[in-house]
Amino acid sequence: MLLAKDRFCTDKHMANERVIVVGAGSISNAWFGPIQAEELQVAAVVDLRIDAAWAQIDKYKLSDAIASNDLGKTLHEIKADFVIDLTIPQAHCEVTCKALAAGLHVIGEKPMAASMDEARRMIAASDKSGKLYMVSQSRRWDSKHATIAKTLGDGAAGKVTTLNCDFFLGAHFGGFREEMPSPLILDMSIHHFDLARMFSRQSAVSVYAEEFNPAGSWYKGDVAANCLFEMAGHVRFAYRGSWCAEGFPTSWNGDWRIIGEKGTLLYAADKDPSGEVVSGDEGFMRSRSLMPIAQVEISKTGMHGALDEMLRFLRTGSVPQTDCHDNIHSLAMVLGAIESSKAGKRIQIGDL
Repeated sequence: MLLAKDRFCTDKHMANERVIVVGAGSISNAWFGPIQAEELQVAAVVDLRIDAAWAQIDKYKLSDAIASNDLGKTLHEIKADFVIDLTIPQAHCEVTCKALAAGLHVIGEKPMAASMDEARRMIAASDKSGKLYMVSQSRRWDSKHATIAKTLGDGAAGKVTTLNCDFFLGAHFGGFREEMPSPLILDMSIHHFDLARMFSRQSAVSVYAEEFNPAGSWYKGDVAANCLFEMAGHVRFAYRGSWCAEGFPTSWNGDWRIIGEKGTLLYAADKDPSGEVVSGDEGFMRSRSLMPIAQVEISKTGMHGALDEMLRFLRTGSVPQTDCHDNIHSLAMVLGAIESSKAGKRIQIGDL
């Protein structure tokens, strides 16, 4: 029987790994700090705008790195252990498949791909090459989120039946987000959808969604949405979100109410999660007591946490939680919600 960790070819004695960074846009600034903290060797920075690649090399004093605007040539000529893909979503499939075919592992920014067909091609490329492709879902590496997942996984609320997430901000980005279609679902909601999977340990079966653009919106595309997902195990996930909601903003992580057979866990305004469970069996409203919360501390958070899981994989063979074979289910929630809104009907995730 082939175990998940046996799909991949790794050198479990690596240290000071060499990495090629593809994409020198603003998101790369969130990655070079963790890269340098882990004392990795940046072998190359690749960007279609070679001046941008040189700018990041100079900014972070990457004296051993070359700048390139030719990914294929760089993969052929430069020795490295893995690639960090920080390109736009429309380029993820091409970059990842080229890197895997060249014999390099890949960690890439979310979302995994621009379509389910591309995502399946990327999984096939990982399987064929024997190299890992993982997606950085940065909010998984957060102490509060890990605490919620552990508390629910331990059964503190009983079997989870319902997850609710509200996300409302008046976000004035300017630039491409205010011009793109489905900016909320495509660019932001994947974080919340992936957290719903992390908290419930279930993937979506179906979705009914409505995207819309409220009066007074400064966005061209639909920037608000209501979504109702059926998850496996008869769990329901209700999501309400908007980037065009002025006043009383939620946190970027959303405000959560998670209901189980024995009680409810609340997580809002980025405060510590808390919960109540039923402690009595009499009365119209049963008596309640505080839910035991299983505290988890994550020392390396966000992108650094994702990078740490990639390095752990390279050194020990431990498969990351956001391996492409798993993360495609978070992408499916995004694309399913958009398809449901377009079709005006409930969509079966498995039909995508």
